[in-house]
Amino acid sequence: MKLAILSKEPNNYSTKRLVEACKKRGHSVKVLNTLKFAIDLEEENPDLYFKQKRLTHYDAVLPRIGASLTYFGTAIVRQFQQMDIYSANSADGILNSRDKLRSFQILSKHKIGIPATTFVKDKADVLPAIERVGGAPVVIKLLEGTQGIGVLLAHTIEMATSIIELLQSQKQNVLIQKFVAESKGKDVRAIVVGDRVVAAMRRVAQGQEFRSNVHRGGLTEAVELDEEYKETAIRATKLMGLGIAGVDMLEGKDGPQIMEINSSPGLEGIEGCTGLDIAGAFIEYIAAQVDFPEIDLRQKLSVSKGYGVTEIYIPECSEYVGKTITDSGLNEKDINVLTLHRDGKVIPNPKPSRELHSDDRLLCFGKLESMKDLIPEKTRKRRSPKMKKLDIKDIPTS
Repeated sequence: MKLAILSKEPNNYSTKRLVEACKKRGHSVKVLNTLKFAIDLEEENPDLYFKQKRLTHYDAVLPRIGASLTYFGTAIVRQFQQMDIYSANSADGILNSRDKLRSFQILSKHKIGIPATTFVKDKADVLPAIERVGGAPVVIKLLEGTQGIGVLLAHTIEMATSIIELLQSQKQNVLIQKFVAESKGKDVRAIVVGDRVVAAMRRVAQGQEFRSNVHRGGLTEAVELDEEYKETAIRATKLMGLGIAGVDMLEGKDGPQIMEINSSPGLEGIEGCTGLDIAGAFIEYIAAQVDFPEIDLRQKLSVSKGYGVTEIYIPECSEYVGKTITDSGLNEKDINVLTLHRDGKVIPNPKPSRELHSDDRLLCFGKLESMKDLIPEKTRKRRSPKMKKLDIKDIPTS
């Protein structure tokens, strides 16, 4: 495999470890400064130039793009994707995770714990917004910020309104978020690679500091996460559209609360804390994706007229509850069940003998007209007259 690492910091710990892990496994690797690229756009011929020369062939790219380079960096990643070069994290995934409002909007649609959060622009909406998230103390966050920068704790409503008004006067967009007091200055970072958590650590704030980031002086300890925390981290990563991520979670009384999803997690703190070869896990995942690329089901399974992919929800009143997939008669209707989603878990290629439960969601490929009849009437009314084909990337997985 020939890998390009997009980074303007070739000598930092994370970049050097990734290069080392790549070479150790017999792969070719180069660190390419994101700022040295130029994008060429022609009909049916997307191309990239690096230092004024046409870019040579690469099998994959690993973006390590800082917040200051988000716009240009994601444009470069998107161009790699247009050239059919695999990227460990997609341009859209990076954008989703980098914008805190966008990431919480995506997560809020799914059954994933997040602190109560609100976003306002009008001065008159600030006080009601603070009350809706539970009152002071509240956390105030800039929409874009990393390593704890742009995160403030306001202990009183007066302090909160003053901070928000000041930031808004400087044309800054801010989120108002419930302060999860029971976390007591601690959080958990899980490193997700593909469909597994490869490492996790707990970070503990020191002194009067409520932010537990290592860059803010937080101490770390290795932890073994329980399944609920692992599943939350994996699902959040996939919902963002990322293959690799660092997921920060608060330990709330009701379980994990997602705080942030980082598309370029640093390796120094967590490798030092856990003693694990996390850089190696990144490289092995990318190599596997290059050898066995994922198929875009939207393109491959919709080639036959009248066929497609959609998600079917099984309500409590459904005739299918209690029946096996075989007994449901779906196969006779030319409908194949690809995956079964149940209680936040994904069961790929479920056996025909598996019994269906209420609240199950079935990802199916088959005749659209047949599947249309299985969609509950209320849901059907919300859809367009022509049955909506499902975007596979919108499907939560664990």
